[in-house]
Amino acid sequence: MALRTMTLDQCCAIISGATPKTSNNEYWNGDICWTTPKDLSNLETHYLDDTPRKITKLGLASCGASILPRGSVLFSSRAPIGHVAINAVPMATNQGFKSFIPKAGILDAKFLFHWLRKNKAYLESLGNGATFKEVSKATVSRIEIALPPLVYQRRIAAILDQADALRVKRRDALAQLDSLTQSIFIEMFGDPVSNPKSWKIAPLSQCAERIQIGPFGTQLHEEDYIDGGIPLINPTHLRDGRISPDISLTVSEEKYAELGNYYLMEGDLIMGRRGEMGRCAVITSREQGWLCGTGSLFVRPKASVISPIYLGLVISSPSMRRFLENVAQGVTMANLNKTIVGAIPIPVPPIKKQIAFVSQLKATKEIKNQNRSSLAELNTLFASLQHRAFRGEL
Repeated sequence: MALRTMTLDQCCAIISGATPKTSNNEYWNGDICWTTPKDLSNLETHYLDDTPRKITKLGLASCGASILPRGSVLFSSRAPIGHVAINAVPMATNQGFKSFIPKAGILDAKFLFHWLRKNKAYLESLGNGATFKEVSKATVSRIEIALPPLVYQRRIAAILDQADALRVKRRDALAQLDSLTQSIFIEMFGDPVSNPKSWKIAPLSQCAERIQIGPFGTQLHEEDYIDGGIPLINPTHLRDGRISPDISLTVSEEKYAELGNYYLMEGDLIMGRRGEMGRCAVITSREQGWLCGTGSLFVRPKASVISPIYLGLVISSPSMRRFLENVAQGVTMANLNKTIVGAIPIPVPPIKKQIAFVSQLKATKEIKNQNRSSLAELNTLFASLQHRAFRGEL
């Protein structure tokens, strides 16, 4: 397939945004949609059809912003670089955008949308600035894009839309399964902070054989980290109740031998102790023997008192997250110490009831694992389709 290389300013009108003075009430609460990059951060579709804030005609005229026609491609050029959406209704943007109005007969909006998403890392690399990175209009204008004929652009966009829709369905299914887990938990045990079922409350220290804070910086230095060694688990490796290690953040066997106090055992609950509260995961046979990282801590539950899976759902519940945020120390970053963690009030239902709950979750966990595997395969397929699409191989 023949591809024609053009710069973005040759195939689009490139429009910058602006913000009316927020102190002037006459400029706000009108009927003109006005968007910021934040509005795109959690967008679950390709289209933006409404905005939290709206401006008046007077506000639009005051700042020199333009109304983008329906079907334009919004591209956040700072804070952060790379959010993309297509506006389903006419709207203006703030100065955090360089938006594109594709030229008819040359460029399809959905093709450009997918091209921008595929090339996010490259676009981020073009940013400049000391306080925060920004891609200038001049830089955006010079970006080159290889264009197949319009009919093929639309075909490629349709294929990528279909593949992406499958990924969205899998993510939605996983979210629903997570919600189901929480619903079963609440039905059986109630909210762990308000404790409506009046379970016995015990400090975590009484439910645990051991609570151990991860090694301090004096024990583990930046130069101690290697690739391909024995993994350690920091808060950034805890995602949605699962552990995702970083193979570049590991230690040698020699260093590992010095850190015996921080070896993890199957059934331990590892928690992030700073930053976002409530991040945790249960150690499985895969992570047996790995290290607790500097920003983490682990709890070794008493098997006769509390199930690690039950405890993990208590710690990660919305109400307990709020509780931990309130008791955490630190001005710039919330931080938990051993004393605070040991004093966390834990509702302790009979262990038989906890075990019955864990048994109920097994079927849900198997379905979640199947969906995760399917999502991973779909992500690989989508990446392959993107690669082939913009090389003219679809």
